[in-house]
Amino acid sequence: MQQLIEFLSQVDDQSLLEKRLRALLTPNEINEMLHRLQIFSLLEQGVPQRDIAKQLGVGIATVTRGSRALKELKKNES
Repeated sequence: MQQLIEFLSQVDDQSLLEKRLRALLTPNEINEMLHRLQIFSLLEQGVPQRDIAKQLGVGIATVTRGSRALKELKKNES
């Protein structure tokens, strides 16, 4: 993980950062990350999990995993 963080943090230009991410990730992986960010955002807005799943076209299990990940993230950041 440290190697990945160093690789991505070596650039301060968004265009170069995007190129590095596209070199590392497949289009599906990028879409999964974008869905996870959308899930985080909607959960923080108080949108019910079933509504999020329907809105984003993902399974409820995906939203539940996102919810657990967000809770863990918040716990570790405090």
